[in-house]
Amino acid sequence: MPEPTIDTGNTAWLLISSAIVLLMTPGLALFYGGLNRSKGVLNMIMMSFSAMGLISILWFFYGFSLAFGSDVGSVIGNVGDYLGTKTFLGEGDLWGASAENPSGTGIPLYVFMAFQMMFAIITVALISGAISDRAKFGGWLVFAGAWATLVYFPVAHWVWGGGFIGAGLGALDFAGGTAVHINAGAAALALVLVLGKRVGWPREAMKPHNVPFVALGTGLLWFGWFGFNAGSELTADAVTGLAFLNTQLATAAAVLGWLLVEKIRDGKPTLVGASSGAIAGLVAITPACAFVAPWAAALLGLVAGAVCALSISLKYKLGFDDSLDVVGVHFVGGWIGCLWIGLFGTSEVNALVENQGLFYGGGVTQLGVQALSALIVTVYSFAVAFVLGFVINKTIGFRLDKDAEIDGIDLAEHAESAYDLTPAGGSGGGSAFAMAGIKPGAAKTGDDAPVGEKISG
Repeated sequence: MPEPTIDTGNTAWLLISSAIVLLMTPGLALFYGGLNRSKGVLNMIMMSFSAMGLISILWFFYGFSLAFGSDVGSVIGNVGDYLGTKTFLGEGDLWGASAENPSGTGIPLYVFMAFQMMFAIITVALISGAISDRAKFGGWLVFAGAWATLVYFPVAHWVWGGGFIGAGLGALDFAGGTAVHINAGAAALALVLVLGKRVGWPREAMKPHNVPFVALGTGLLWFGWFGFNAGSELTADAVTGLAFLNTQLATAAAVLGWLLVEKIRDGKPTLVGASSGAIAGLVAITPACAFVAPWAAALLGLVAGAVCALSISLKYKLGFDDSLDVVGVHFVGGWIGCLWIGLFGTSEVNALVENQGLFYGGGVTQLGVQALSALIVTVYSFAVAFVLGFVINKTIGFRLDKDAEIDGIDLAEHAESAYDLTPAGGSGGGSAFAMAGIKPGAAKTGDDAPVGEKISG
């Protein structure tokens, strides 16, 4: 019997992937923050950073067990398998280890746990963009913890942990089109319906306040997504390379697809459009990146960029205030990518594709399986998120008071402002005294006394 052996190459690759996937959440915070109005940018960023804090702890103590513990009834993992009170540092504590293969993937269990932790974090954070400017921070934290526990952890098991969607139905989702993007998008739609519209929407123009933030966040997301997709192979092999290349091709094509729609529809291509197109492409290729040929990945990106650009206008026609287009990009893009496997998936690039896609002569079998898996996750996530949001709103409160929303959620919820544009004090114009907040010859008393840093602005 061979001894358990750590594969240092695979382990190093997954550690790097884990780190850059974590970077995606601050990238998301900047992307969402830039798209938001200036009076709510800090709250928007806080929702992502709080997810990094809360979900990490929940994942370590019980979430990983629920998602990847030994299967119980095809619906949940055994919570006792990897409880945070246990320690896994033995020579045999390698992910996927078995009696026949004591080395498994050659990756220490904690490394795989950390990699999947980053997925859990960003899935929750994705939801926040739909409800910007109007959700109490305390309500958000309660929802984030409850939704992760009741929805993300079980759905991750259904899709990847041996549950009924992946192991039972045979649905394919390489890196999270169903478990991450459709899941988060459905929850986002539910919360939008529970919390209602922002004050003034859609009469008032609520434009992005900082487009460079949007572009910077997109760049960080694009970079981190290579760890998200290519890292999901766990090993460094040919499929890893395929996932990496397909991620780039789909994203690049989606930028062009979105800009083409903007040019035809609005007459002007925009940087916000290019950034949104990139995200749409990244979302769509996520489930399919290891199952389709590169040319099909490029076509997927082009379609996703164009369709998502068109779909974001649905909120105006249907009357739901999805602030930052989480539904139009993540939910719609996730569905497109999930179904794409049923159209263009092929065993020529990955042996895991047992049923060839429709355009490879395999009929509609895999397409039907993909559609069913996406529908199950959509209905479950939407229903649980709606109930959670409703209960939270009726108990501790979830929707911000209208007056506080008008004044700005940053001040109301965090006593901070992103941009202190008030004069520092003094009457000396642009003098050094004025810049320092000092009136020459005057003592700092009364109105001249310093104010708390947190409430200035």
